[in-house]
Amino acid sequence: MTTLCIALIQTRTPATPTAALSHVEPLIREAAAGGAKLILTPEGTNFLIQDRAAREVALQTDESDAVVRALRDLAAELGVWILIGSAIVRSGHDGDDRAANRSLLIDDRGRVVATYDKLHVYDVDLPTGERWRESVAIRPGDGAIVADTPWGKLGLTVCYDIRFPQLFRALAKAGASMIAVPAAFTVPTGEAHWETLLRARAIETGCYVLAPAQGGAHEDGRRTWGRSTVVGPWGEIVARLDHDQPGVLFATLDFDAVDRARRAVPQLTHDREFAGPA
Repeated sequence: MTTLCIALIQTRTPATPTAALSHVEPLIREAAAGGAKLILTPEGTNFLIQDRAAREVALQTDESDAVVRALRDLAAELGVWILIGSAIVRSGHDGDDRAANRSLLIDDRGRVVATYDKLHVYDVDLPTGERWRESVAIRPGDGAIVADTPWGKLGLTVCYDIRFPQLFRALAKAGASMIAVPAAFTVPTGEAHWETLLRARAIETGCYVLAPAQGGAHEDGRRTWGRSTVVGPWGEIVARLDHDQPGVLFATLDFDAVDRARRAVPQLTHDREFAGPA
């Protein structure tokens, strides 16, 4: 039986990288001290800033970003793997000055072994009157990523990607036994949809779904839902925080459960070609 102790870090990321690092580092140390070998942080771990001028000042490449560099050092010091759920960094694409919303998987030697840029940007007008246009500031990614870890393959997604089941199915069919969903969900959508979407994606793929979240009222004025959650491959809640306060959520993953779920309902092998609707 292969098992893995993980920890999800729930944050309320401040508006500057220096403050963000001071906020997240103690939580990661707590997770490592508790035995976690894979530690996952939420979307926007390095800062959350809505003001465009302040955001431009903070924006760096992922090689230069102070939070990314510090968490690479921390992974090596603690001997753990860290998934930075996402850092807001320069995209590196000539002619496009928008940032990337980028997940970075760091191994226990401090090396970045995989990166993923959020595919689906959050452009919505909510019934509450909230209006979000992530595409103005964020350049969407171009491809899906499944990363190798010592415990199995990890599929990478970010936040709004949760609403696109075809992405999760592709990750599972590429061998993922775990899929990360780091997020900064709004309160209205979190309250209505967060748990349902996470459980649906786990059931459809037979994967563990690992969802570290931002939570609470942030310096930049936004409010996020929290409720970091681990869902098992049968759709059961393995672990969950029932609040939006910063904290650490531990869980033990039993990968035999992935095999059992997929043998019981072998849906990943039952795809059929079909004609489109008229």
